[in-house]
Amino acid sequence: MGTGTEDFLAATMARLNAAEIALHNGDADPRFATWSHNDPVTVFGAAASAIGWAEIRKLFERLETSFSNCTSFENEVIAAGASGDLAYIVAFEHTTASIGGAAPEAYVLRATTVFRREDGEWKVAHRHADPASSDTADARAKLLGLMTV
Repeated sequence: MGTGTEDFLAATMARLNAAEIALHNGDADPRFATWSHNDPVTVFGAAASAIGWAEIRKLFERLETSFSNCTSFENEVIAAGASGDLAYIVAFEHTTASIGGAAPEAYVLRATTVFRREDGEWKVAHRHADPASSDTADARAKLLGLMTV
């Protein structure tokens, strides 16, 4: 990785990880802060998708009511890059959290996150995540059930 990528990761990962842990503990506010509110901004999520900040905010509000009791989170970065005002992370996200108040369970998502620099700060502009295994697909199904209520 080049210096630009190392600087991007140093500036981004602690905030990104803290936002994911907070979301999985039922608090989407840190995630709101890490995301761009400017179009284009998109989510192709493991449980739902959204286009534009208004839809994404509603999605994150639904997610925060679905998750609680995050007992672990690890963002296993497989690849990353930064050039100019664009950057990306490809990772396995290892999470153990409660879905819908059930006992915490572990699951893994494959996630690609695209960032753009806005006013000197890296903001998420796109996220695409999907289950990394059939065990995770079971957790996804539980979350989908909560999201469609």
